[in-house]
Amino acid sequence: MSKTILPGATIGIIGGGQLGQMMAFSAKEMGYKVIILDPTPNCPAAQVSDDQIVSDYDDLDKLIELAKRCDVLTYEFENVDAETIDEVKKYTQVPQGTKALSITQNRISEKNFIEESGFAVVPHIEIDNIFEYHRAVEKLGAPVIVKTIRGGYDGKGQILVDDPEKACFADIERLLMSGTCIVEKKINLRKEVSVVVSANSDGQTSIFPVIENVHRDNILHLSSCPALISQKSQAHIYQVGEQLARNLELVGTMCIEFFISTDDQVYVNEIAPRPHNSGHLTIETCNISQFDAHIRGVCNLAMPKIELLKPSVMVNLLGQHLENAKKELNQHPEWHFHDYGKDEVKHNRKMGHITILTDDLEKTKQSIDQNKIWDV
Repeated sequence: MSKTILPGATIGIIGGGQLGQMMAFSAKEMGYKVIILDPTPNCPAAQVSDDQIVSDYDDLDKLIELAKRCDVLTYEFENVDAETIDEVKKYTQVPQGTKALSITQNRISEKNFIEESGFAVVPHIEIDNIFEYHRAVEKLGAPVIVKTIRGGYDGKGQILVDDPEKACFADIERLLMSGTCIVEKKINLRKEVSVVVSANSDGQTSIFPVIENVHRDNILHLSSCPALISQKSQAHIYQVGEQLARNLELVGTMCIEFFISTDDQVYVNEIAPRPHNSGHLTIETCNISQFDAHIRGVCNLAMPKIELLKPSVMVNLLGQHLENAKKELNQHPEWHFHDYGKDEVKHNRKMGHITILTDDLEKTKQSIDQNKIWDV
C-alpha cells in the first residue's frame, strides 16, 4: 500500500496556468496547502494558493526547494523535463513518476506505445528531410498533416497539406529544422472525442463519460458530454482508457484524445498525462471534477465511481472573446463562468471558459453557434 497524504499536507504544483489553478481550487477545498512554481509572478494558480516560488521550470535548485517544502509534487503540463523530475524525487513524493511523461513527450514513442498496447493510431511515417516527406506523401496519399515529434499544441508545430503540389515546402523544411517529424494521414473524420481517466497509487481508477469536441483553427472551441457516439465506440474507448492507464502506471489524471472516422473506426490521437481542456466541464457536470480526481489520485485517496449529474456543453473563451462575454454575463444566468485571471489578454490565448448544464445538447450548441461572441 502506498502512503496516503491527508488534508493538511502541502501539495507542490509545477506550473501556474489555468490547469494548476483548478488543481489548486480542488486541493484547497479539500483542506490541503498549495505551493506553485511558475516564472510569472501572481500567475493564475498562485492567485488561489498559499505561496509561489517564482522560477523557471528548469531551475533545479528552485525545484528542489519546492520539493523540500511539500509532501507531494505534481505538474500541470507535460513538457516538464523527466530527468529533472527524477532528481527531485529524492526530496519528496512524486507519485506520477516519469513513465507517462517520457512516452508522451515524443509523438513517435507515444504512437509506438499505443500500438504495442493493441490499439489503432492513424497511419503515419517518420521523416527527417524533405525527400522523405515526398516519399511519405506518395505512400500515404493526400491529405496529410506534418507534425513535429516534440512540443506543439493548439495547432502549433504542424502543417496541413491538402494538395501536395500547392504545399509550401519552405514551411515544411522549417518544421524539419527543429528535428524529426511525422507525416500523418488525414482521415475522413466523423467526430473527435476524449476520455478522462484518473487513478491512485493503489491502482483504483475513476473514468469519466466520453466527451465530444469541436475545434476551430486547431484550438478546442467546444466540448459536450455525453458524446453522441455508438455504444460500441464508447465501450472501446473505455477499454482503451483503462488499459492505457494500467500500462502507463497512471497516478493522477490523464486525457486520451480519439478520432472516429466516417466508417466508425476509432483511432487514438494522443495522450495528455494531466487534466485536459476538454475535461473542464466535469467541474459542473459530474459528481467530482477531473481536478478533484487528480488531487485524490496523487494523494492516494480512494477513487469514486464517476456519475454524470446532467449533460453539459463547455465553450472556451479566448482573448478575443473574454470582454464581450463579460458584458453578456448578466443576460445568461445559465452560464457557469470561469475567468482564469491571466494578466495579459492575447488573441487565441485561452482566458476562461463557460459551462452550460442542459437537457438539450443540440439546442445549446446552436445557441452558442448563433452567439456573435465566438465569431470574433
